[in-house]
Amino acid sequence: MKQIARNVTGWDGELEGARFLIHDRDSKYTKAFDAILKTADVEPVVLPPKSPNLNAYAERFVRSIKSECLERMIVFGESMLRHLVKEYLAHYHAERNHQGLGNNIPFPDIRTKPIGSITRSERLGGLLNFCHRQAA
Repeated sequence: MKQIARNVTGWDGELEGARFLIHDRDSKYTKAFDAILKTADVEPVVLPPKSPNLNAYAERFVRSIKSECLERMIVFGESMLRHLVKEYLAHYHAERNHQGLGNNIPFPDIRTKPIGSITRSERLGGLLNFCHRQAA
């Protein structure tokens, strides 16, 4: 786990620019793991004991990315996987409606305007679709 912490906090790691890493109380997350995160200015946040519902949000995201994206593609290597995850994250945060947020988009794409005709856009060759209004 210490090596994984080094990998994800490296100059091109997944946690570059991240402020927090939330993890449960599993014994694999040792103090050495947390220390490596802190050296990269990532604050480890440990979930409180006996709180299984706190992990549900992360598990729901994993289920969403698997069912909506990764299970529908044949992945040929790490660079393709990174590209798929990057595109899905952009779609998830800026283009996809979130029912738990009143069907609003938390960080809307700059293309979303209140006026103009509605057009359909896509990501990953049509795997991820979304609608937005064209600028007037």
